[in-house]
Amino acid sequence: MAVLPALLALLAVLLALVPLATAARLVPFLWQDLAFFGTMARSALRCRRRMATKPATTLLDVFRQHARLRPRHPLLLFQDQVLTFEDVERRSNRAAWTVAVFLPNEPAYLWTWLALAKLGCPMACLNCNVRGRALRAQVPRWAHPVSVCPAELREAVEEVLPELRRAGIAVFYLSEASPTAGVEALLPHIEASPEEPPPAGHRAGVTPETKAMYIYTSGTTGLPKAAVITEMKMMMVASLARICGLRPDDVVYTTLPLYHSAGLLVGLGGCLDVGATCVLRSKFSASQFWPDCRRYNVSVIQYVGELMRYLCNTPKRADDRDHGVRMALGNGMRAEVWKEFLRRFGPVAVWEFYGATEGNAGFINYTGKVGAVGRANRFIKLFAPFELIRYNVEQDEPVRDQRGLCIPAKPGETGLLVVKITKNTPFHGYAGDAQKTQKKILRDVLAKGDAFFNSGDLLMMDTERFVYFQDRVGDTFRWKGENVATTEVEATLGLVSFIQEVNVYGVAVPGCEGRCGMAAVRLKDGAAFDGDQLFAFTQDTLPAYAAPRFIRIQEALEVTGTFKQCKNRLVQEGFDPNLIRDQLFLRDAARRSYVPLSVWRTLGLVEIKP
Repeated sequence: MAVLPALLALLAVLLALVPLATAARLVPFLWQDLAFFGTMARSALRCRRRMATKPATTLLDVFRQHARLRPRHPLLLFQDQVLTFEDVERRSNRAAWTVAVFLPNEPAYLWTWLALAKLGCPMACLNCNVRGRALRAQVPRWAHPVSVCPAELREAVEEVLPELRRAGIAVFYLSEASPTAGVEALLPHIEASPEEPPPAGHRAGVTPETKAMYIYTSGTTGLPKAAVITEMKMMMVASLARICGLRPDDVVYTTLPLYHSAGLLVGLGGCLDVGATCVLRSKFSASQFWPDCRRYNVSVIQYVGELMRYLCNTPKRADDRDHGVRMALGNGMRAEVWKEFLRRFGPVAVWEFYGATEGNAGFINYTGKVGAVGRANRFIKLFAPFELIRYNVEQDEPVRDQRGLCIPAKPGETGLLVVKITKNTPFHGYAGDAQKTQKKILRDVLAKGDAFFNSGDLLMMDTERFVYFQDRVGDTFRWKGENVATTEVEATLGLVSFIQEVNVYGVAVPGCEGRCGMAAVRLKDGAAFDGDQLFAFTQDTLPAYAAPRFIRIQEALEVTGTFKQCKNRLVQEGFDPNLIRDQLFLRDAARRSYVPLSVWRTLGLVEIKP
């Protein structure tokens, strides 16, 4: 294509314009930046070239090409099942007529997705763990869907069934029989259907901007929102694994839920893109993780940060390094967990990345810098402009200058990540919710009239242009005139010997400005809470303003399907012993300990010095 020579010519001009002094400052990362820019350019061109054909070559078409060329190659391994590319092609042909999917991690998810794609129907990926109000909020009202779910989720379905029927939504069980009156079993119809693909005319109007699916945000800060995923975006996200080095002979192991973009598009989608094999597990199990990797000859694992921490917290074994895993692909791994993972499980190449389901750009850590989510590659930034801007945590808004424009953050300074909305980096928003879509667009950022996607994340770039995730907007709080990043405090408290998990958040205190720190803690099995030890530890490792004033002991911490911690309910309950039945402890500077906050110590008697 003519575009590639043009890009290379532009790059040559840019290099010629770079002063030698600037180039010297970039060394030793200049050539890595250039090499990765070339990788990204080739990937983007591959995706655009596919989409430029008439009709457009989508991820479905790429899968079908693999099915024709390597029909017997394993695509999906699940428990004792082996599904080849040919098997999935045939099953998806027979199932090609449904819309919304309410399924757990199982092979049916894949062939149902592909079946819908063959009809040109966008799939709504419903979280199979939500119930009641949250489930009702996820079922699309902006379409005329047919919802498909397994009979095992009968209780969840029947809870919302009357409302779904009033909305004209048909519900089917993906099973041999139906346990619910008025809900039909779909599997017998699928089994009786022909294996021939549906008519190509169903997809005749597919373009790069056609809506391919709707993926719901995790819902850590409210009800989930349906992010629009176009055919082009789906292709671009699926190519991430190839960019990181995924090969056709790789076996990828994922335990992440398929109703989120990481498991579905990066993991499974990456296998469809390159023709690799995916090992799917219904739920994550720390004890079975490495045995599964050995059983299936896994070479690539997919992770989120908490998953890796769970693995590092398992008892050490003599065979910890007895595996064939060469690469780990994921996001959210903290530096101390990263180091421990490599020390314990061997020299696995870690490809950490940053991105949001609805976002229009992201980062990839292609240098292996421990703790970083990526690099601010100068060359890539020309085509995907972004900025870290100063953010007022207390007022929950960007800091603006006298002109009303945002102020870029300096190296080493935490800032809000915003990505410019352009033709190369479009923002498609949320289905059926124009108001929430507009709330994610920040205007007049660097110039009057511009528009940027507001990531809602606080990041920091160091002097070498490495980028580090700091916290979510709303999670960071202000106390004693200082900003407290919950992720940093969580990482520190996670080093305490008796703490298994920790979730830090800010709570309002009567008569005080800002919010003070509180931590929900799950203790290690058999361990007891030691207030003296925790006080001494926080005194040595945290600034005074960052040390939690309250500790709440819980049997289990609430997390989403992708292990993101939920804070809303904890923040609302605060430290009120009338609402909380868990053990509560107060930081007592006089006693140099965390002491029990007994019921008789009412909120008015708790002294919190700002």
